[in-house]
Amino acid sequence: MRKAKAKLREVDPDPRYQDTLVAKFVNNLMLQGKKSLAYRVFYEAMDVMEEKSEEGALATFKKAVENVTPQVEVRSRRVGGATFQIPQEVRTSRKISLAMKWIVKFSRARSGKSMGQKLAEELLAASKGEGGAFKKKEDTHRMAEANKAFSHFRF
Repeated sequence: MRKAKAKLREVDPDPRYQDTLVAKFVNNLMLQGKKSLAYRVFYEAMDVMEEKSEEGALATFKKAVENVTPQVEVRSRRVGGATFQIPQEVRTSRKISLAMKWIVKFSRARSGKSMGQKLAEELLAASKGEGGAFKKKEDTHRMAEANKAFSHFRF
């Protein structure tokens, strides 16, 4: 058992936008500790989004993350020999984390082009309520709704 709750680390804001959400997103995007490369990919995506969207790139990015953020998720719980999928509300920090992970995952899954282009397309799609990451959120909510009957097993 843990003696104390883990301390949350402060994330320094990114150099261009001075935003901690961007810095957290870049940390999710980063592979094998290559943060400068992750920033380069992210800023390339932001430049592409600046050209394609009417609003600013940062506003589009924040709207995309907000649109993909789940409110509920299902967690497995074993009750009386059977495993049930129980819907639960998601903690605030986990909501944002899941949204960013889904955006990165579905950006990588897109075909062709550079990672910056794929990320820009996924973020633009998410800001419009489309794309793989948004579909994942909808599927998560649908599954939670379908398993509402088991919510009395909540822990």
